Amino acid sequence: MKEMSTWIRDTNKSWLHRSLISVLAAGPIPKHVAFIMDGNRRFAKKNSLEQAQGHLKGFDKLAEMLDWCLDLGITEVTVYAFSIENFKRSKEEVDCLMELARQKFSRLMHENDYSLVMLWPDLYYTSIFIILSIQIGLCTKDEHGVGLSGEVIDKHGVCFRVLGNINMLPVDLQEIIADAVTMTCHNNRAFLNVCFAYTSQDEICAAMREVAEGVQLGLIKESDISERLLEKCLYTYQSCAPDLLVRTSGEVRLSDFLLWQEAKLKHEAELDRIQKEDDYRNAVESCRITPPAGTQNGFSVQHKVNTFAAQRQERIKNFLQHVERRRARLFQDILQNRCIKCGT
Repeated sequence: MKEMSTWIRDTNKSWLHRSLISVLAAGPIPKHVAFIMDGNRRFAKKNSLEQAQGHLKGFDKLAEMLDWCLDLGITEVTVYAFSIENFKRSKEEVDCLMELARQKFSRLMHENDYSLVMLWPDLYYTSIFIILSIQIGLCTKDEHGVGLSGEVIDKHGVCFRVLGNINMLPVDLQEIIADAVTMTCHNNRAFLNVCFAYTSQDEICAAMREVAEGVQLGLIKESDISERLLEKCLYTYQSCAPDLLVRTSGEVRLSDFLLWQEAKLKHEAELDRIQKEDDYRNAVESCRITPPAGTQNGFSVQHKVNTFAAQRQERIKNFLQHVERRRARLFQDILQNRCIKCGT
């Protein structure tokens, strides 16, 4: 395999590039951009390259797009890195992708690119570089050989998330992900979401299982189930819907990526209005079916509605806290199992 480029591109931008960025930055800028990394194999075939080289070119394009986003001040990026469907590809190709990642980050360390971080002028780009370096467990020391601590990550304020079916990944990769996610979960200046072992169908099914289990455990009632509740159980529950979706190959297919989120983006205001009306109607219907003993005046009906709404809100809050705690425990359990295996 040929020599590979690095995460950091220390290149001088042209006057035209800087001018275009300035013009664009003067107008409305999306807060959240999602990327579908696609077309690597077609690019390789068209240019008579090996598949590995095609994937490498795809990585280079991702680095370039991140640079554009950072120039524009975009604070959240979601990347479709690996679909569950990709597991169906040949073992040779999957292994090639894994080896590409290993070589990429090994070169990162050999070139001592981490020293560039301290000089890099863009805070967000610096943060992304640090998080990606730590994610694969290779960049653990600063330029002076001092162990990299959570204080450095806190300083830059980037939250790193992996969205997907983590249990499908190899155990060692789960441990690496758990380290990065746990270390940065409290940061809130910028967000880098990597969809790995992900499809939208799997995400929605996982959310439905969470809701069904909540009903089984008695945390919520069937009447509490709504689009909004299901949305809060998605992998992306901590993110706003993307403002812009880019597919690098130029295709217009969504490929099972953020289907729920893209639909909500288009109809967000309408869904919000309809959902609030549905909640109110359900409450009124419950009052009509099970009226309390005694005279039903306006005050008692309103009191019943308010009580019902408050109880529902409390149930939903407790349920969502239960879901969030369980997701946090997933990473804690992964790290604990690693400690047990290592005998520490």
